[in-house]
Parts: sequence; structure tokens; C-alpha cells
Amino acid sequence: MKAQDNALKKRNPEEVRKYYVSSLLKIANPVLQALSQSALREKMPVEKSPDAWDDRTHVTYLEAFGRLLSGMAPWLELGPDDTSEGKLREKYIVLARKGIHNATDPESADFMNFTQDRQPLVDAAFLAQALLRAPNQLWEPLSKTTKENVIKALKSTRQIKPYYSNWLLFSAMVEAAILKFDTGADMFRLEMSLNKHMEWYLGDGIYGDGPNFHWDYYNSFVIQPMMLDILKTMTEAGIDKKRDFKVVLGRAKRYAEIQERLISPEGTYPPIGRSLAYRFGAFQLLSQIALWQELPEEIEPAQVRSALYTVIKNQLEAEGTFDQDGWLQIGFYGHQPNIGEGYISTGSLYLCSEAFLVLGLKPDTPFWANPPAPWTQKKIWSGNPIPIDHAH
Repeated sequence: MKAQDNALKKRNPEEVRKYYVSSLLKIANPVLQALSQSALREKMPVEKSPDAWDDRTHVTYLEAFGRLLSGMAPWLELGPDDTSEGKLREKYIVLARKGIHNATDPESADFMNFTQDRQPLVDAAFLAQALLRAPNQLWEPLSKTTKENVIKALKSTRQIKPYYSNWLLFSAMVEAAILKFDTGADMFRLEMSLNKHMEWYLGDGIYGDGPNFHWDYYNSFVIQPMMLDILKTMTEAGIDKKRDFKVVLGRAKRYAEIQERLISPEGTYPPIGRSLAYRFGAFQLLSQIALWQELPEEIEPAQVRSALYTVIKNQLEAEGTFDQDGWLQIGFYGHQPNIGEGYISTGSLYLCSEAFLVLGLKPDTPFWANPPAPWTQKKIWSGNPIPIDHAH
């Protein structure tokens, strides 16, 4: 453990940010390069789990693009500047806009499926979330035709009936984007989804996935980040949701506190529940609360940076995480196809990008500028004091 501690201390904050950026781009590059050339369908391999429901080719491409962009969006929203990182952002903003155009253009070879089967509702929601997270870079500069195509694609998902679970939030997220960028948002879908999740709150920062508790990471994969973004969008649109937003944010801060405590001194975490092939996307909520600078007082931003850095490094650098052409492969630690459920394929895996939301913070914020700091488990397993934990 001492060797690991020393390695962490040697990585200054600037180097750690560079690692985050290079890691995100390693994940993103094959997807965005291919899609910008209308060649995603041609170039992306489609790996499936051994028990795959079908060949997944009708849904996997929108999965890859929507999920990737949702995680990248806050970083892209910082916009271009004259730094080396700012120039990289400029490159990937251009690629992302081309991707949005090609994904929604009916004449494109990479025009994506938004209506066949139920899965497209999920990934249309992630695409909508990306646009809400980066409106100045991913929405406003789009051409009138592309904007119309995006809205048409989003509205086309209304024919898909969501399951009575976290899926209600996918319908609501689509409507939130329509509320912000167009007219005619379905307020019933927005209100009903939020009301149900408020009913499904179980206590101590945890919502049920539907009426029941599930021991998995869906509070972070989907539920709490989407509730926050939907309520933020509704509030900005002049809909009085300030009270609900305050309640939901308070619960999210508690869940982020729990997530930070789940990370072991070595940067591992419990492989519990379904969708483990999303890897460190399991920490989307912790990353989002850090991005919003809403971490609980007893958690230093730098300890979250150090913890997530170690988690990402562990999983990303495991042998077999990527294939020889740089595409993600199914697994939790390396290449483990059997860990994928029937709905998992190559595109699904790009939800891991959600851990990189913190790149939306500028380099001079405490999260990125402060010296390395040990996270909670690293402190306590070294014999140091930590704050007493208690239910909220």
C-alpha cells in the first residue's frame, strides 16, 4: 500500500488531469472518428455476451454514441482555448457535432435506430442528456436541419413504452431536452416520472428501481443523475421545482458520500448487481456531485479526484479492456464476456465515460488544483481518523 501511496503522491494534479483527459479520449476516439465519417456501422465490432438476447446490431450504435457523449459533454462544454487541452476539445467538439448530424440524418449510412425495439429510448435519453449538459457546444452551433433531425429523432421515441422502473426517467429525459430546445414537451411524462421516483425513495440516499430495492449501481448509472438533470432543466424553464430539486440534491449528496466510501484503499469496489460491464460508470453520481461542487463538507474534492483516478486506472489498464483496434470489450476487469447480461454489447460499454463528468471543472478549481488527498477507506485502513458515518 505504501508503494501505491508514493505513486499517487508523485502524480501531481496537472498530470492526473492529463491522465483523465487521455483516458477519456482513448475511449472516445474510435467511436467519434468512425461516426464523423459515417463509418461507425462499418467499423465498430459488435461483441455480445454468451446469452445475448439477439445480435444487438439494431441498438448498439446509438448506445455507444449516446452514452459516450453524455459523459464527455461537460468537458466539451468548456469550449476551445489556446491550451493543448483546449485544442483537443476543439477537435472533439467538431467530431461530436458531426456525429450528432450523422446519427440523426436519415440519409446517413450511420442514421441510428430510435424506434425499433425498446432499447433506443434508453440511449436517446443519454443523447438528450449530453445536449442538456453541453448546450453551448453540442446544440447551439448545429445547423437548422440537424436541430430539426435531432428533435424528430427524440420525439419518435415517444412510441416506446417504458418499463415501470428507472426507465420512466428515460422518457422524462427526452422530454426535458424537448422542453429546453423545442416546444410541446409532454409534461405528464416529466411529472409522472419524477413523482414515481419520489414515491420510490427508500431512505438514506437510495431510491428503489421501481417499487423494489435493487443492490446494484443503478442509482448512479441512471436514477439520481437523470433526476438532477431533469429537475435542473425544468427549474431553468421556469417550472417551480426548486423544492423538489433541493430534496433530490440532498439525497444525491448522501449517495455520493456512500459511493466515496465504497472505494477500497487499492481503488477497487464491490462487483454487486447487474450491468457491471459499465465498469467505472458506476461512479457517475459521485462525479456529477463533484462537478457541481456539492460534495459533503467532510469530503475534500482532491480525495475524490485521487479515488476516481485509481479506480479508472485499475480498470482501464487491465489487459483485455480494449481490443487491438481500441474498442472496448465486455468485462469488469479486463475481458470477461460472461459478465455481460443479455442486453450487453459493445455499445453498452461506453457508459463508463460517465465517470469523467468532473472534467467539466476548470483546471484551477480545488478538485483539480489541490494536492493529492487520501480517500476515506485509504485513511481508515492506514489507521487514521475518519468522520463518523450516519444515515440521512
